Amino acid sequence: MNKRFFKNIFIFLGVLGPSVITTMAGNDGAGVITYAAAGAQLGYAALFLLPILTVLYGVTQEMGSRIAIVTGKGLGDLIRERFGVRTAMFVFFALLIANFGTIVTDVAALKTASEMLRIPSTPFIIVTIIFCFLIVTVTKYEKSQKIFLSGIVFYLAYVFAAFMGRPHWGETLTSLVIPPQSLLTKNYLLISIAVLGTTITPWGQFFVQSYMKDKNVSIRKLKFAKLEAYVGAFISDFFTYFIMIATASTLYINHIILDSGEKAALAIQPFAGELAGILFAGGLIVAAIIGIVIVSLASAYAFTEFFGFTGSLDKSYKKGRAFYINYLINMVLATILVLTPFFPLFFIVLYTQALNGILLPLFFFYLLKIVNDKELMGEHVNGRFYNIFSVTSTVFIAIASVAAVSISLLGL
Repeated sequence: MNKRFFKNIFIFLGVLGPSVITTMAGNDGAGVITYAAAGAQLGYAALFLLPILTVLYGVTQEMGSRIAIVTGKGLGDLIRERFGVRTAMFVFFALLIANFGTIVTDVAALKTASEMLRIPSTPFIIVTIIFCFLIVTVTKYEKSQKIFLSGIVFYLAYVFAAFMGRPHWGETLTSLVIPPQSLLTKNYLLISIAVLGTTITPWGQFFVQSYMKDKNVSIRKLKFAKLEAYVGAFISDFFTYFIMIATASTLYINHIILDSGEKAALAIQPFAGELAGILFAGGLIVAAIIGIVIVSLASAYAFTEFFGFTGSLDKSYKKGRAFYINYLINMVLATILVLTPFFPLFFIVLYTQALNGILLPLFFFYLLKIVNDKELMGEHVNGRFYNIFSVTSTVFIAIASVAAVSISLLGL
């Protein structure tokens, strides 16, 4: 019994990587800013979103991992093959716009955090982008995966920052399960869509499948990949919980309006201390770097899959030139925009993450069509629970997204 247990642990650790990295990348610079804004504007009421999002996050990541392992292909490949080139082009450009907005936000978060720590922002960003390019082009899959996973340690900064805010822990726990009175208000709906869009992302579906495909996990280890999807979702939202608490226990309780989410590190200092602000800003830098790398990779993967180029982290720059050039272009263009004076980061953050939320039903549609295709998936198609839960969630997200956009445009 003990031998089997340790053997399973060893196999699980071998599979560990794609889902955990993808879900943690959801806590990128854009994510941290959005969660901080949610905690500051909604208080502990924002925490009610987390249990629901965690389950949905795990389900969607598991489906993506399962498709990659069973078919050996990425989502872009499958959409092009199953739905045609025109559909593939439409999906690709929708994804490209949403991804680029997220990359821009991550680079901008990098700039703001460096300024908070009194680090010259322009040279710091340039050096960081070079580092982000080299970490992908020079290192092979296994080494880059270890680097990505090690970044999780730095998210502990948010745990410490939250504790320094001296929150009401009992209230934070009850807020996870008791619906808040503000649940159906305009502000709660808009922020909920932004939180959804930064947690469960279209790029995340593309990245987890492509990255899992690169890992070459055998179908015999499918159950371990399924487990990893839920572990990754839990770890990601575990840290989200503390990010929200850090601002809810300081800014919201003291009625401090946070009109610029990236300034959270400065705003919480009078209430939680200078160290809390430094930890928050330092964590934001690491989160931004992870986001820049992972989301840029997601766009590069999608580009090569939709257009039929070679794209893999285990291919050399010479063999995967289109993949690596696309990866670099996304980062460079985002950097140029961010270094432009008077860049409206907070506006871009909320609307970019809301766009991700609005696009989710579209990507879920193709994901569900593929995962239920018996010709592709065989016995590994979705079960009844998965389909009921996924379809219900997709309909709910679509309705909420339309409502959020209508409220924003019509000023209801």
